[in-house]
Amino acid sequence: MQEFRFPLAISLLLISCSPDRVTNQNPVRESAGTASSHKDMARNRSSSVTLNGAQRRSVGMKIWQNESGATVSGLTHWNEGEEFPSLGIGHFIWYPHGFNGRWTETWPEFIRFAQAKRTRNIPAVALLPDCPWSDRRTFQRDFNSLEIVDLRRWLASCINLQTEFIMAKSRAALPRILAAAPADQRAHIRTSYDKVAATPNGTYALIDYVNFKGDGTNPGERYHGQGWGLMWVLMDMRNVSAGQDAAREFAAAAKRRLDLRVRNSPPERGEKRWTAGWHNRCNTYAQPL
Repeated sequence: MQEFRFPLAISLLLISCSPDRVTNQNPVRESAGTASSHKDMARNRSSSVTLNGAQRRSVGMKIWQNESGATVSGLTHWNEGEEFPSLGIGHFIWYPHGFNGRWTETWPEFIRFAQAKRTRNIPAVALLPDCPWSDRRTFQRDFNSLEIVDLRRWLASCINLQTEFIMAKSRAALPRILAAAPADQRAHIRTSYDKVAATPNGTYALIDYVNFKGDGTNPGERYHGQGWGLMWVLMDMRNVSAGQDAAREFAAAAKRRLDLRVRNSPPERGEKRWTAGWHNRCNTYAQPL
């Protein structure tokens, strides 16, 4: 199938999944923390700037570009060495049956979000409680099957919905971070967050990083007790002025935390191979949106 790369894919953002009455679509299973997560999503505790429509579309395109080069084929991907596929513009993780990894599983959460928005035409395979492909080999074998092609087609049609979900998760992150952080770090975290959020590209950075590396509150997402999610980046930030200085310092702090992750990671994972790409992604946070 021909790929639609970044410049051509902009038109896809104008097509979002249509809200309508959902029929014959069973709700995806909820994890123990789902109710709390949904409540968090409903509350915006940040003081970030309000992005206009063009800026929101730009955020969605940047995230898609960051994750898979803004290709349609990249909307259904399974990395070598990983136990699960990554789907959509945000590469939402979907675990096969029986696998319980350290990373936060986001695909079922996205599907629940889509159902709550009364999105129609969700493919039947997307509604399954677990990823139906047990490993990368079977996923790659079926890459051009009707099920995966339909899944890609649906994902390409609802870029706006996926962007909205990612932004909602970012808004929900700050209350959880403040609740989980050490008491003596909370004021610094909140101040740093607000400084970064004072510009459109800083707001994009906060949105993208939560999707990229999580909010940092999951104890499983740490090596030797050190994390790399948003909470840890905000704690690592130096005291700088609000605005572009803060956006640049956020990018630098993110790279410091990711470099520490690589140093602490199990050698057999070979995480150093990802450093250059991770740094390139963080560099976009310091650039005007």
